[in-house]
Amino acid sequence: MSTTVDTSPADTVIRPARPSDADRVYALLEQLEPAYSPDRPAFDANFPQLLDDQSTSVLLVAEDAAGSLLGYALTTITPLLHTNGSSAQLQELVVDDSHRGEGVGTAIVEEVERVCRDRSVRQITVASRRSADFYERIGYRSSADFLKRTF
Repeated sequence: MSTTVDTSPADTVIRPARPSDADRVYALLEQLEPAYSPDRPAFDANFPQLLDDQSTSVLLVAEDAAGSLLGYALTTITPLLHTNGSSAQLQELVVDDSHRGEGVGTAIVEEVERVCRDRSVRQITVASRRSADFYERIGYRSSADFLKRTF
């Protein structure tokens, strides 16, 4: 499962994350939001679980020919009753600050969508406050409010 990005360098590949990507994915995670501070021990506990549980999670990375990670996406998949099948939630999408606007994010989302179609997912949702324009530009539409409680 890999895809060449058309709107960024031709040698960029979208592929499943591997255990050896952990440090580079964590470095991207640190760019996610200025008010967010990731916890490395929690990351180290969760990262291998996400890689191992491919039935409910999709963790993809964008990598250039030099082996640099340009971005990643984490998607979870769960069966729901009201969707008549599985639903995917694009939980995290991060593109390295120095590669934003090059089509990397779009390419990652397109690969997430392809994987979801292959798994017969009925819908993909994404909660986004700061990036709504990006998602609307690639065909997503607002359909609900997203509320959360943090424990």
